[in-house]
Amino acid sequence: MKNLNNSLYIDTEHNATYRELIVDLNLPDLEIVDDIQLANIILASPPQIAAKLDTLPKLEWIQSIYAGVDAITSKEIEADFTLTNVKGIFGQQISEYVIGYSLQYFRHFPQYSAQQSQQNWQQIPYETIDSKCMLILGTGSIGNQVAKTAKAMGMKIIGLNRSGIPPHNSNFDDTYHIQELEQSLSRANIIVSTLPHTEETNALLNEKTLSYCKGALLFNVGRGATISEQGLLMAIENKSISHAFLDVFINEPLAKDHSFWKHPSITITPHIAALSFPAQVVDIFKENYLNFQSGFRLEYEVCLNRGY
Repeated sequence: MKNLNNSLYIDTEHNATYRELIVDLNLPDLEIVDDIQLANIILASPPQIAAKLDTLPKLEWIQSIYAGVDAITSKEIEADFTLTNVKGIFGQQISEYVIGYSLQYFRHFPQYSAQQSQQNWQQIPYETIDSKCMLILGTGSIGNQVAKTAKAMGMKIIGLNRSGIPPHNSNFDDTYHIQELEQSLSRANIIVSTLPHTEETNALLNEKTLSYCKGALLFNVGRGATISEQGLLMAIENKSISHAFLDVFINEPLAKDHSFWKHPSITITPHIAALSFPAQVVDIFKENYLNFQSGFRLEYEVCLNRGY
């Protein structure tokens, strides 16, 4: 059994909401504290907690409210603690984002909206996403859910990961090893990056690798550093990429003078492809807390060295 008197500190953008939800759970032997120095458990947004980690003598476990934890794992940390993130709650939202924008692009919905304002009755030839090939970079829970949704729309789904082995309950038709990036990119009509930020994924999509594409749509819903910004601009200019839908960036918020804002072949969204709904996060925290209290392994543990 773990310590019977656990102290939780909450450090998120919605502290009051999280506090209320956790209080309502009435978890055994858990006290919410306002002094971070007293906490052995932290529920946090990684960017908010990252700078405070070296000053927490009692810390045993951080439960991230996000899937992405590179704000923590990218630091040199001397503290010894377990880090967990959240999984299984973002796949539906990411699927809606990718499928929604794909349909908008291929069916020309923005153009019809513009035509309506001009009382212009004009049909535009369109393509269906049925039989399109979607490549998903990263075959984890998010990627696998996107694959499931896209497959239901009639698409051919291929995935790429570090092993080339399909995930459990795979929704992928084919799975490639990361060393087969050229072959997989050349097949794709739609590319979706769900990759975490690691040394291996940094600028993985660059001028050279994007040149393998053949007019694909590119979605980045993983981490901004996966894409070389200059490489993307070159790929659009060379028509290797027809349009990029970007929800994540190396620096956020995106600078007002950034060239992406006014680029006609780039769509920008402010990191909203999938949000952490507090009630869903707290459900994960509850199960993990009960495991922690009982001395069992926590779900969704992140390796601090690998970053995922």
